[in-house]
Amino acid sequence: MPELLEGPFSHSIMKRAQDKGLLDVQVHHLRKYGLGKHAQLDDYQYGGGAGMVMMVEPIANCIRDLQKERDYDEVIYLTPDGETLNQSISNELSLKNNLMMLCGHYKGVDQRVRDLFITREISIGDYVLSGGELAAAVLVDSIGRLIPGVLGDESSALTDTFQDDMLAPPVYTRPAEYEGHEVPDILLSGNFPKIDEWRYEQALQRTRARRPDLLEDE
Repeated sequence: MPELLEGPFSHSIMKRAQDKGLLDVQVHHLRKYGLGKHAQLDDYQYGGGAGMVMMVEPIANCIRDLQKERDYDEVIYLTPDGETLNQSISNELSLKNNLMMLCGHYKGVDQRVRDLFITREISIGDYVLSGGELAAAVLVDSIGRLIPGVLGDESSALTDTFQDDMLAPPVYTRPAEYEGHEVPDILLSGNFPKIDEWRYEQALQRTRARRPDLLEDE
């Protein structure tokens, strides 16, 4: 359902990235490749059981058509049983040129699609969505913001949560005092080496408290 992707790619950073020519997002409707007069895309699963399965032929025809137009570094299937998306994966994928993403529906896609065409399977978390479109939007956003020139300050992405396998430290802006809560003095000192030390310690404390699993290899 391409309509589900109109919002995420038509506003804010992702729209500006496309307007600048830094990111190109093309959405393809599988219905174009559906079978028969009703453009069928799904069918009952062999062996019985509830839920429909997306058929191999329409997906195969779509992928092959797209591969005639350009070479793809990865053909990614968004699926709950894929590897869980993290910052390292987004960093890696941001260095690729062309990515194809397949959004599943119903009970998923015929296994032969995965066997024949998919090079990588990614999950955005241990839960199930109605379709892969929102997961694809999350993946595109996490990759797109890392492309040089997409963010106003390219160093911003380098200090995001998870970039150093830690959570980001607390951040503050004006006013310096609000309802008795003050910005830490160190941030007002102008001593940038000391500020960096403070931020590192705060990030470490926050990570130990909230996500100690990130520090298991420490």
